[in-house]
Amino acid sequence: MGQINDVRGSKIGVKFMSQIIKLSDKAADRIKSILSNDKTSLGVRIGVKSGGCAGMSYVMEYAKSENPNDEMIEEKGVKVFIDPGAVMYLLGTTMDFKEEEFSSSFVFNNPNETERCGCGESFKIE
Repeated sequence: MGQINDVRGSKIGVKFMSQIIKLSDKAADRIKSILSNDKTSLGVRIGVKSGGCAGMSYVMEYAKSENPNDEMIEEKGVKVFIDPGAVMYLLGTTMDFKEEEFSSSFVFNNPNETERCGCGESFKIE
C-alpha cells in the first residue's frame, strides 16, 4: 500500500490497495529451498500465458534480473517479481505449495478465477 504504479511501471495511475499476491509459509519455504541451490537468481517471476483447456496458465521462472516494469513483492524473505501483463489476473491471489504422495506443486488460489480445467493446470477469468 502506498506505491502507485500502473501495469507498465510508471509512477502514475493505479494504486493497489492490497498486495497483488501473497505467499503461504509453505510456498515461501519451498522458494527459499529452491533458490538456495541457485545463487544467481534474485527470486521468482510469475506470469500468465494463454493456453490450456480453460484458456490461461500460470508461469513461474527464476528471476535472474529485475525487469524495470515488474511489480516486486518481498514477503517472508522471498522476492516475487510479477510480470506487468499478469498483474490484473493475479490481484488477491495466494500462492501455496502442496505436497502429496506422488507429486508436489505450487498452487494458486485466485479469487478472480471463474473456471478451472479438470486437471487444474489452466484457468479462466471473465
